[in-house]
Amino acid sequence: MKKKWWMLGMSAVVSISVLVGCGTGEEETTGEDPVVEQDEEETEVTEETQTLIMGTSADYPPYESIDLATGEIIGFDVDIATYITEELGYDLQIEDMDFDGLIPAMGAGRVDFVLAGMTPDENRKKNADFSDIYFTATNLIVSQADANIGSLEDLEGLKVGVQLGSIQEGEAEDLKEEYGFEVVKLNRIPEIMQELLSGRIDAILMENTVAKGHMEAQQQLTSFEIEADEEVGSAIAFPKGSELTEPFNEKLNELIDSGKMEELVIKWFDTEE
Repeated sequence: MKKKWWMLGMSAVVSISVLVGCGTGEEETTGEDPVVEQDEEETEVTEETQTLIMGTSADYPPYESIDLATGEIIGFDVDIATYITEELGYDLQIEDMDFDGLIPAMGAGRVDFVLAGMTPDENRKKNADFSDIYFTATNLIVSQADANIGSLEDLEGLKVGVQLGSIQEGEAEDLKEEYGFEVVKLNRIPEIMQELLSGRIDAILMENTVAKGHMEAQQQLTSFEIEADEEVGSAIAFPKGSELTEPFNEKLNELIDSGKMEELVIKWFDTEE
């Protein structure tokens, strides 16, 4: 369709050039076609500038994952992004990449914002601005039941998997010296889970909401909660000084205050009050 409009626009330009060459009057050379051609160009630019690119790591259900039936990226974060961008009048494009590449991709201008269950820790705040917290969770140690791992003390001498670049990676680094375990860093949650099931690692430090689905699918898994000094909360990340931060935060809080956020939490996390 775009090609046809371009060809029509070019035909209009050629027609006008021929008329001018034949010595036609001013009335004939100031028709509507040139104006239409200019409006076409302006429309294309506007449509391009109204598409926002969201960076995410689609291996983190229920926050974001790939629907095997459709190939589309779906999840809690996707619903939040869809709501906010629609409210603000933007189209949404989603780019999937490794979690530890999200902040660098945003800094390089390849994505406009990041929604990926990301916690705004002090290190990330050096390179990004964040919205208010939209969801809080806790961290678990997940292991195979027959490994008899029920406390942090039981991890001594063992291998604990974490997602590279995640808040859990930082927590594992803080805990390893005290409890004497080795931290194994991998890119994707399914990859880490496979390492656990195959016995190449002994446990995983991961978020409870993400662990839930895996534990339901693998009945031999068990877990215990790690006590934390503060809640692990997720927020939307933006480039430093981004003009999107304030309007996104406003719509995010409208989503929370209206009760629609609670509906999304129930939809994706099956939370019982």
